[in-house]
Amino acid sequence: MKRRRLIKHLTSTGCHLARHGRKHDIFTNPENGRKAPVPRHQDVKNSLVALICRQLGVRRP
Repeated sequence: MKRRRLIKHLTSTGCHLARHGRKHDIFTNPENGRKAPVPRHQDVKNSLVALICRQLGVRRP
């Protein structure tokens, strides 16, 4: 999955960018307070997308 599509999905479910890291961006879900790192690769593997969504407590795209 493309990184842009993942970020668009996360923001549409209510998550937002908390801070920029060196190689990752940290997204948070304000509804439950969970955080998850999102890598800055152009393509993100589907298994990693599932893990990020599970960590944030949102549905998969």
